[in-house]
Amino acid sequence: MVAKKVGVSEATVSRVLNGKPGVSEATRQAVLSALDVLGYERPTQLRGERARLVGLVLPELQNPIFPAFAEVIGGALAQLGLTPVLCTQTRGGVSEADYVTLLLHQQVSGVVFAGGLYAQADAPHDHYRQLAERNIPVVLVNAAIEHLGFPAVSCDDAVAVEQAWRHLSSLGHERIGLVLGPGDHVPSARKLAAARAVAGEVPDEHVARAMFSIEGGHAAATRLIERGVTGFICASDPLALGVVRAARRKGLDVPGQVSVVGYDDSALMNCTEPPLTTVRQPIEAMGKAVVELLNAQISGSTVAPEELLFEPELVVRGSTGQAPRD
Repeated sequence: MVAKKVGVSEATVSRVLNGKPGVSEATRQAVLSALDVLGYERPTQLRGERARLVGLVLPELQNPIFPAFAEVIGGALAQLGLTPVLCTQTRGGVSEADYVTLLLHQQVSGVVFAGGLYAQADAPHDHYRQLAERNIPVVLVNAAIEHLGFPAVSCDDAVAVEQAWRHLSSLGHERIGLVLGPGDHVPSARKLAAARAVAGEVPDEHVARAMFSIEGGHAAATRLIERGVTGFICASDPLALGVVRAARRKGLDVPGQVSVVGYDDSALMNCTEPPLTTVRQPIEAMGKAVVELLNAQISGSTVAPEELLFEPELVVRGSTGQAPRD
């Protein structure tokens, strides 16, 4: 089975398993990776070596931004001979900490987290310390709490909100509201700080917190519409779609009476009705940077636990328009 998967003879596999010479390092690593992927135990003398596996831990797959990151990161890992292991959390299912335990047991070469508990100040973080103590290479996608000690690749939340706010202001919107994630969510906190910096003041009653879902956006927007908000800046595209749905349920036209800006520019946002104005994360560039940082650590290089900030881009479509005249 292993020989067939790698495309080598059974004799070559035997030489690798018994630590015999005469096998190239590339073939040796391919055989070991095949053992891991097929679920076979490594021979005792080889267990100390890390597998050519990389954990890719995502909070969900319903928001299209996460499969998009997985596709870019997975492809870049494969080009380096690393095999991504997709770990997706589900409600009532395997937790992020459980996945870390599983990945440590598999002796992975590294772990990439996107949209994980590292972004929530009040969440448990012991599993990150486990990875740090074992010197497992880790890269985080988007803003994290401080003092975790891992490098991160982030889209600049402040620039994203500045672009969205100036766009809505230029259309005459004066009552602009924010639909953000939970209060301890670091990217959302950055977005709120940026809004207050560009606007001078954003009243608390114009800020709504929600779970990252269409339903969450719908509930949050219903409250803000009742408070007179006409322009919405959202922390994700699904939240923005929830805002559009809430406006319609109240008989309001988008963009005639309510304008909505999303965040991510995930798949199919140009196919919604109306097509969604949103702030695009540069997924391709960010994903490649993640893999470069991870591979440098795997190769033994020291990588500073800093945050690389990537510039977002406002994509104007049909969900924003001139503010309604009172």
